Parts: sequence; structure tokens; C-alpha cells
Amino acid sequence: MGQSETKTNRLKKRCFLLDYRRFIILLADGMFRRSFKGRIILPAIVVQIVLTVTLTTYMSVKFLSHSDFLIHGKAVANVQSLKFYIDTCRAHSRAAAASTARYPLVIEAIKSQDRERILQVFTEKLNLYNVTYFTITDNKGTVLARTYEPDNYGDSLLKQQNIRDALDGEISTYFEDGTAIRVSVRTGAPVYDNSGTLIGVISAGVRFDTNESVDKLKELFHAEVTTFLGDTRICTTLHRDEERLVGTKLDPKIAHIVLEDKNEFFGDIDILGKTYKAFYIPLLNSKDEAFAALFIGNATSTLKAKSKTLIWNIFIISTVGLVVAIVILHWIITSISEPIIRLSKEMDRMEDGSLSIIVNAKGSDEIGRAGMALQRVANTVHKLIDSINETISEHEKGNLDFTFDTSVFRGNYRLLAERIAKLSNMGVRDQLTELPNRRSFDNRLDLEWNRAKREKTPLSVLMIDVDKFKSYNDTYGHQQGDVVLQTVAQTIPMPIKRPVDFAARWGGEEFVVLLPNTDAVGAIHVAEMIRKEVENVEIPSIDDGAAKKVTISIGVSTQVPASEESIADLISQADEALYQAKNTGRNRVCQHEEE
Repeated sequence: MGQSETKTNRLKKRCFLLDYRRFIILLADGMFRRSFKGRIILPAIVVQIVLTVTLTTYMSVKFLSHSDFLIHGKAVANVQSLKFYIDTCRAHSRAAAASTARYPLVIEAIKSQDRERILQVFTEKLNLYNVTYFTITDNKGTVLARTYEPDNYGDSLLKQQNIRDALDGEISTYFEDGTAIRVSVRTGAPVYDNSGTLIGVISAGVRFDTNESVDKLKELFHAEVTTFLGDTRICTTLHRDEERLVGTKLDPKIAHIVLEDKNEFFGDIDILGKTYKAFYIPLLNSKDEAFAALFIGNATSTLKAKSKTLIWNIFIISTVGLVVAIVILHWIITSISEPIIRLSKEMDRMEDGSLSIIVNAKGSDEIGRAGMALQRVANTVHKLIDSINETISEHEKGNLDFTFDTSVFRGNYRLLAERIAKLSNMGVRDQLTELPNRRSFDNRLDLEWNRAKREKTPLSVLMIDVDKFKSYNDTYGHQQGDVVLQTVAQTIPMPIKRPVDFAARWGGEEFVVLLPNTDAVGAIHVAEMIRKEVENVEIPSIDDGAAKKVTISIGVSTQVPASEESIADLISQADEALYQAKNTGRNRVCQHEEE
């Protein structure tokens, strides 16, 4: 028994050694035999690692000894640059207000008190004077127009010192806190007409309270920037979990120094676990109060400094250590391996779903022919997908007659294209009536609603219902009922003449017609023509009366879309009008009446 167990253990040990050796052999085979590039470059990589470890240690020590000096110098430069930028904004604000106040077109626009004209004149001058906004008031300090959102007007700005100074004939520049603009440097300048009469005030300013303003400063100074209103961040380039630190508070000690004592602060602070060389400057308003502050800082984290050092050292070492080997080896292996590698990568990209591949295969050998064949396949599939996307896009716009040309494809690609085109058409049309279906109507309605809202034109909807259709189905059967629906569907579009008008099946025995740029009178006229056209077809009905023919009832709704209205309101009103037509005797047109 003991000898048997010993033999078993020996066999297990031998199998383990064999598996271990097989693993080593497979690893070496993957690194050396399968890639002759690896057999050449691997020794160079080993040498590179040795050089990297040695030189990185030496250069890291050298860099760290100078990093504090470099970061301090950068911070000091940012402090001076920020102060200069603030002074420049003051100058731009003052130049913009003073210059435009004397400009003839500006004077004429303010005298006219035409808000659109004022906005046009001043909007064109924003970039000219490097300011963010203009505010224009009359000679009583009441706002005529603003060049920023929200562009409300009619409110008084007499609480702003620069406006009051301008009404007294003086040009003044202050940092101010307003209702819509919380932190900005602004200048007020009086505007006089040719007779010397004060006709208004121009206020020009540069904002510091938006993410765009701090992003601009970050790009300019290559540093993090924050604007504080009181002790609260209102805009900043600092992020936590990909969100800006808006709404967070300033350190109480720094707040006391900057906001209460009105002193500048320069030093090291900790934000979100990172150390910053930071500068805070108070912003004083017309009352000499520090109502806001600006922050600019550069991270001085040791980990970040070491990472930069390591990356830079590795770059230098890799460049110096491998440049000779790469030059010698590159021309040997590229001519053989590059076409194969490139083709393999493009095939991998195609397998992952990318069709924007460029093989650039050259020559008439096997690799060249394979590359050109792959390129042709990718181009064909790419063309097919583009055709499908174009068809879907046109159908969503309501152009249901659009279909792509399937004859440009060959073999199974053509068969696939034809089937896709057929499926696309089935997805936008009702199979019984061949009219556009509900989904197509919803897409077209959304498009026309937005156009009418943008252009302020009327949009009308006709909601159509076949009278007593359920009873007709019960009497003649569903097959004959389908014939009625098909006949009505063929008749409804006949009086519709314009290409923009759109008829569709709403569902069941209901149909809908969309009439863009059509007022209520025109919509009722079209609805009446449709009703008469269906009546004249004389489809036999279940009634015993004199008419004995199928009729329709139509509800009409018209709106000029506005912000407080919705598409659902337009449809609901048409439905209510249809309900009124059904309840007042059928075979008639009723219009929705506003209450």
C-alpha cells in the first residue's frame, strides 16, 4: 500500500513538471517563434528597462530638487498675470462703454427705443471691444435691452452705482453683484443726443461668474480658477467625480483674510486631497466691500510631480536607448511585417464593427489582393449602412416615398438590400390602407410643430372617423369593413394638393390629416372637401335612410404653437371637435372652439 502511494505521488509530480515545462515552451513559442519582431526587439526592451531604472532614479532626484522652485515661480507669474487680466477687463469695459456712447448708430438706436434695433447694434460690438455684455437703459435708468440671457427689460437699475453715476454725467467702473450677473466688472457711461440731452446709459461689462469665464482663464494661465460670491464657489474649473465644485464653501480662515480684512492671500492650501500653490484676490464693489473673490492655483502634489518626472525620464531614456536599434532594425522588419500587421489590424477593426477602414494594400501578391478584397467588402457594407441610415432619416422626416437604389449591390448584398428596403417601408406605412402609419405621423407632426413654432405659422390637424363603422363591421363582416377603410384611405388624400400636407391612419377607423401653414378657415375648407369626396364615393351603408352610404365626421383643431402649448393639446382639441361632430349628427365638420 505504501509503495503504491509513493508511485502515485511520483507520477503526479512528473505530470506537474511536464505541464510547467509545456507552459514555458508555449510562452517562449509565443514570444519568439510566432513573432520574429519579438525575437529582435525583446533584447532591446531588456536593455531599455535596465537603462530606465538607472537613469530614472538619478533624474528624479535632480528634478525633485528643483520642482518647488519651478512651481513657486509659475504661481508668482500667475498672480501677476491675473492682476493684469483684471486691469485689462476694467480697461475694456471702460473703453466699450465710453466709445459706444459716442457712436452715432448707437445714439440713433437708443433714441428710437426699438429693442430689436438696439440689440442688433450692440451685439455686433461685443467682440469688437472684448466685453461680455452690454446693458442699455433710458435716461431714468430703466432697462431698454440686454445682450445676455435672460434678455428681460423694463426693470430699473438705479441700485447700481455705475448707472447712477452715468445719469449724473460721470463714467465709472466697479465690480458689481447683480440679479442675473453675479460677479462682473462693469462701466456705466451716459449717452447724449446731438443737442446734449441725456437720452440713456450704456453699461458694458466682463463676466467672472460663468463656467465659460473660468474655463477661459484656465486655458490662458494653465491653472485652476474659481470665482467666489461671498464664501461660496459659483463657478470653478475644479472637479470632483467629473462635476464642478460649484456651491462648496471657502476655507473660513481664508474667507476672513480675503473677504473680511480685504487682503490678498498667497500660499499652500489643500483641496480634495491635493496641495495647491494658491492665490486669492478680493473683488471690491462700489461701497469698498469685498463681496467676491478670485482664486488661481497650480497643483503641487508630490505624486503628480513624480509622475511627470518619471514620464519625462522614460521618454528621454527610450529615445536615447532605442533610437539606434530602431533605425537599424526598422527597415529590416517593416517591409515584411508591416503589410501583414496593417491588414490584421484592419480585419480586427472590421470584426469589432468598424467599417471606416483604409487598407492601403499595394502590389499584386497575395497580401495586396487580400487587402483590396477586404477594402471592397468594407466599402460595400459601408454603402449599404449609409443607404439604410439615409432611408430611415428621410422616413422620419415624413418623406415616405424615399427608397435607396438596391441595383448598385450584387448577389446576396442586393437580396439583403431589397429585404431591408421592404422592411423599412413596412415600418412606416399601414399595411391595410397603405397610408403612413401612426409612428410616421408622430414624426411628421413633431417636425412640423417645431417648424411652425419657429416660424410662428398656424398648424392644423383634421381628426377623421368613419361613422357607425362598428355596426358596419357587425353587419357586413370585417373583410368588407377593411374594404371601406381602404376606400376611405384612398379618398382622403384626393382633395389634398400641397406636398407638405400629410394624411395617415390614426388607428382603427380613424384617420388624421396634418395641414402645415394652414389657418382654421383653410383647414375647415379642406375638411369639408374631404367629407364631400367620401360622401360622393357612395359606399353602401347600414342606414335605412335616403343617403344609404358611408360618411365620415371630422374634427378640426388649429394652433400657432407657443411655449405654453403642446402637441398633445393640438391632438386633444381635434379629438374633442370630432366628438362634437359625432354627437351632433355625424357626416359633418366641427371646429374646436377656444373657451
